[in-house]
Amino acid sequence: MHPNLESSLPPLALPPGLQQSQIKSSASDLSYHIIEAGNKGSPILLLLHGFPELAYSWRKIMPSLAKAGYYVIAFDQRGYGRTTGWDTRPFHDVDMTTFAPTNLVRDVVVLANRLGYRQVECIIGHDFGCVPASLCALARPDMFQKVVLIGYPFSGVPSLPFNTSPEEEEQASQNDPQPDLHEELAKLPQPKKHYRWYYSTASASDEMSPPSGLKDFLRGYFHLKSGDAHNDPQLIKATTAQEFDKLPHYYIMPLRLGMRDTVAQDMTSEELSNMQQKAGRWLPDADLQVYVDEFARTKFQGGLNWYRASTDPKLQKSLDLFAGKKIEVPCLFMAGTKDWLLHQTPNATERMKMACTHFQGPVMVEGAGHWLQQEQPEKVAEGILRFLKET
Repeated sequence: MHPNLESSLPPLALPPGLQQSQIKSSASDLSYHIIEAGNKGSPILLLLHGFPELAYSWRKIMPSLAKAGYYVIAFDQRGYGRTTGWDTRPFHDVDMTTFAPTNLVRDVVVLANRLGYRQVECIIGHDFGCVPASLCALARPDMFQKVVLIGYPFSGVPSLPFNTSPEEEEQASQNDPQPDLHEELAKLPQPKKHYRWYYSTASASDEMSPPSGLKDFLRGYFHLKSGDAHNDPQLIKATTAQEFDKLPHYYIMPLRLGMRDTVAQDMTSEELSNMQQKAGRWLPDADLQVYVDEFARTKFQGGLNWYRASTDPKLQKSLDLFAGKKIEVPCLFMAGTKDWLLHQTPNATERMKMACTHFQGPVMVEGAGHWLQQEQPEKVAEGILRFLKET
């Protein structure tokens, strides 16, 4: 990417009190694009965005958090926006170890140190940003004092074979064979596929990235997962094709369609005038254009590399270091009542309670969808500040 990216692009239009800058550390390959609010030296809050998002996604709650006495930092994570230095080579050439979960945690630790903080009052994640946020709290409770997860539940780290031999494991697998979820999804009367594995393919970014129609695609993607769309989450009882078929198409996709075509298909049933009026309250065209401009420039592959890492067992092996460990710092989970993401994992709330020793929640925000801190920022800021005060 351009070595002087920060000087070659116009500044983002941000709410009053927010500033943006580019900072580097000799410990990292990244040049971090950060948005900050509040006074440096105050207790720090670090905000980690999801997909397909940016540090900009936190703009609405940052002033309230800063007003409460915190130094608030949101940053474009590895693979996104105006943060540079990550591997931008073609799909098959990318060093995927740089997107492994423990390296995403390292990005956060390096940034905190670069900002002059050895302790972080709270790390806050949304969507895929909950993965490094939860792992930061898990791996470094001495550094990350509290954690807030928005939308994406923490179900614990994978367990290791315990007091059993490989032969015994093989025998148990033969006695109780588990069907392949992806094969079963493809056999449904209306064949389907899982979005995370689609996002891990070489074709996904090319299908999603063409500038022509990008604004319509992102408008549809944000709308369909919001509280404005016809989302009525249901309990998913098991990890089976029949149960997963309850999920909307942006999670369990038509087998033969890419994500852009899936969104276009589902948008045909939406009332466009009504949608535009509602979306104007939380994501007006001027704000949407920020995402359009940034992803038109960077494409989606950087963010999609997170999915590639998450579906690659080899890149998940570093999490074996934490087998049996729980999040031991206070953890708050928040979500919208119209967000399906919580329901992708059967028994997600119960699993979070088991994986976190000081779990609070879930705090469910009525009428909100997936983009909680943008759809209902006041409720999110209130919930975070209440949690910080009471723990």
